[in-house]
This record gives sequence, C-alpha cells and structure tokens, in this order.
Amino acid sequence: MTTQTRIPPTELTGVFGGVVKIAARRMLGTVPDSMGVLAHHPALMRASMGIGRKVEGLHELDRDLATLAVMATAAHIGCSWCLDFNYYKSRNEGLDLEKARQVPNWREATVFTPLERNVMEYAEAMSQTPPAVTDELSAALLAELGPAALVELAAKIGFMNMSSRMNIALGIHSDGFAEACEMPPLVERGAGTAVAEPTGAPTAVVGSTA
Repeated sequence: MTTQTRIPPTELTGVFGGVVKIAARRMLGTVPDSMGVLAHHPALMRASMGIGRKVEGLHELDRDLATLAVMATAAHIGCSWCLDFNYYKSRNEGLDLEKARQVPNWREATVFTPLERNVMEYAEAMSQTPPAVTDELSAALLAELGPAALVELAAKIGFMNMSSRMNIALGIHSDGFAEACEMPPLVERGAGTAVAEPTGAPTAVVGSTA
C-alpha cells in the first residue's frame, strides 16, 4: 500500500540504502515508500535505525509485555504505521494475536492479565502531555517487574513516542502490512472510533521496539 507523505520520498542509494532495501524486502516483501522520507537525511536515518535496534535488543523486560507496551503507545498517540507494523510483527514473534489485535481496546477487552493492563496503562500515562504516571502505578510495576525491566519499559515507550510523533508529523501512515497478510483487523476503540487507519523492524523510517 502506498501512502502519501508530507515530504515526497526519495530513492535509497549507496551501500547503506542498498542494505536497507534488502532488509526491507526480506522482512516485508517490499520497500515501503515511507522509507524514502528519511532517505533525505541518511545520517539521521542511520542514527534512528541504530538506536531502534539497540533499544529493541534489550531483554530485561518480557518480550510480550514490551510489544503490548509499544502497541498501546502507538494506539494512544495515533501512529497507524507503528501500530500496524507491530501487530504484523507480533505474529512472527509468537505473541497471542488475539491480545495483539485487542490492544487498542485494552480497557474493555477481557483477554489481558492484571500485569498486562498495568503495563499498557503505564504506556498511555507516560505518553500523555504532561506524563501522568502515578507513584502507585510505578510502585506496582516495580514490585512485579523489578527495577531493570521497569527502566527498560520506560525506554521502549519513550522511543515509541519519538517514532510515533515523528511519523505522524511527516505524514507517514500504515502501509497495510497486517492487511496484506490477511490478519484479522485490529479492533476499534471502546468509544467507537477507529484506531489510526488500521488498514503499524525498527522501521527504516522510525518505528518499533518490541
């Protein structure tokens, strides 16, 4: 699916561009046009992908909890690219797909454990402006996760905030990864409004830590 971005994409060139295109085709089967947006600034693209890989490579936090956290962050902010990609990615990483597709509606859904709900509440609270994390919620997660995992949770939510807000500002929307794989559509929010066009590797644009 081709999306219309606010900055026209340019061609990925050179050795780095060639590596990015090969990796994208292996992972997604195609090179999304959105990758060409950051190709205007190769140094920034390289830096974004580098920190994304490093943050994603941390494993003090349970991988499933990390995925739920970043998806809840993307849903709260409204980044359809990040939400759709992480939903698609969750299938390859063994996350319960029913849980993944229910993330946008997690407050009403019945499939989540109390810990998973606390993690997603933390993600939403941290993503508000200003952040609204309470001492009580932080203490509850500290008791269940331990200090290292809680620090990692905050870092992964923080990186997803950067990625989501940057994608939205640049007009980068879902490329329909999950839809192309015939995955069940993401649920709608409990209030009845659709979540950011559910029609989102560390993205070569910006995008995911899970």
